[in-house]
Amino acid sequence: MEFYANEGKNIYIKVNGKTYARHAITTHFVQPGESYITLIEKYVKPIYQPGDILSSSEKVIALCQGRIVTEEQVRPGFWACLLSRFVYQTEAGPGMGLPMKMQFAINTCGLTRVLWAAVCSALDKLKGIHGTFYRMLGEEVRGLDGFYGKDIPEYRHIGIRIPQNPDQVCDEVYRQTNVVMMIVDANDLDADLLGRGKQLTDWDKEQLLALIADNPAGQDRQLTPFILIREI
Repeated sequence: MEFYANEGKNIYIKVNGKTYARHAITTHFVQPGESYITLIEKYVKPIYQPGDILSSSEKVIALCQGRIVTEEQVRPGFWACLLSRFVYQTEAGPGMGLPMKMQFAINTCGLTRVLWAAVCSALDKLKGIHGTFYRMLGEEVRGLDGFYGKDIPEYRHIGIRIPQNPDQVCDEVYRQTNVVMMIVDANDLDADLLGRGKQLTDWDKEQLLALIADNPAGQDRQLTPFILIREI
């Protein structure tokens, strides 16, 4: 097969002295409620070989699980509008700088906890420490996508939460398709490993993340939520 890389990305990467090829698998625009098993059977299985690792974006799994938040569920209140004004916007997007995302954090964690995280974050920034707000509020807040239509207009009016039980999802995929998979939350700034199949428990988290450290899936409208990784 001929490996494909998104624009600005590399096919090959070296990890621990070994070279791996990454193939960005193009799919249709996945809608909420679709089956991730069906997607993998259709797009991944025809090219998958034993020994390969499939890296899946957390967004496609969450969409299949229906992990959607609507605008009606997160109507921004006073505190969400106020706090979002002080959020630093990175190249990866506005994050909690969007009032609806800040309201989601308040709904999920409670106003008191969010206010305390904001205070601690402000103090840490004076010391040159970043990311405190998200570390204190956890993966649910950090991992919320959507409510932002610059790159993908369809996500302007919905939020996409992180997947439920990502380790179990990976194990289910292996049972039904024999595809070894991990689920990652990645952008062009950093990546986080949310779940992996039991077949990958011997891998260090850092090793798995190193395989997709440059975010080969991209974060725009590439429609490549699956990355096939093969040692060469």
